[in-house]
Amino acid sequence: MFNTFIFDFDLTLCDSSKGILICFKHTLNQFGYEIPDDRTIYNTIGLTVEQAFTVLCGVTDEEKIKEMKICYVKKADEVMAINTVFYENALESLEKLRSRGYKVGIVSTKYRYRIVETFEKQCVNMPVDVIIGGEDVLVHKPDPSGLLAMIEKLGAEKENVLYVGDSYIDAQTAMNAGVNFGGVTTGITTLEEFDSYDYYKISDSIFNLINSVLGD
Repeated sequence: MFNTFIFDFDLTLCDSSKGILICFKHTLNQFGYEIPDDRTIYNTIGLTVEQAFTVLCGVTDEEKIKEMKICYVKKADEVMAINTVFYENALESLEKLRSRGYKVGIVSTKYRYRIVETFEKQCVNMPVDVIIGGEDVLVHKPDPSGLLAMIEKLGAEKENVLYVGDSYIDAQTAMNAGVNFGGVTTGITTLEEFDSYDYYKISDSIFNLINSVLGD
C-alpha cells in the first residue's frame, strides 16, 4: 500500500529531550523568567520554539521572542546533537526501508541543518532521501505545507504515503495533508489521545511500527 514513508524527528526517531530541556532552561534563565518543571517543558516538544516560549512564560512580544530564539539556537548549536539519542533500531528501520526501495523523508519543525548534524554524528550514511526542516517552510505543523512539499519532492502520490509521528500535531498534519498517519507513543501523545484522530496504525516504537506495516 505504501511506497513512501515520511517521519517527524524529535521523539519519533530519537529522544532529543535532554538537549531541548538544556536549551529552554538556559534561555529562560538568561531572560529572567522562572524555569518550569521538566514535564512542562517536555510537553511543548513538537511546537515551534516561538510557540513554546509563549506557553512556558507567556511572552508574546515578537521582538522579545526573536531575541530568545537567537539565544536558544546558539545554545542548541553547542549541546543539541550530542544530547540526542536515536531510539533502539530506529536507524536500522530507516535503512531497511531504503534498502527495499521505499522513499524516505523527514518533515520536522527542527532546523534541517540540526537534523543533518545529528545524523552525521551518529551514522555513516544518511538514511533518508530528503529532509524538510523548520527553516524550509513559512507555516509550521499542523499546517500541511511542509508535508505536501515533501510529497512533491519525493514524487509520491498521497495514497501511497504514510506520515509517522509521535504527537497529535503530527496526526493533525497528516489529516490536513490528506495522507495516512502512523503514530508512535514515544512522545507526548498517548494511545487514548490518538483515538481522537484518524490513523492507519499506532505502535510503541518506530521499529515495531515499521515491521508491522511491512509485515515483517
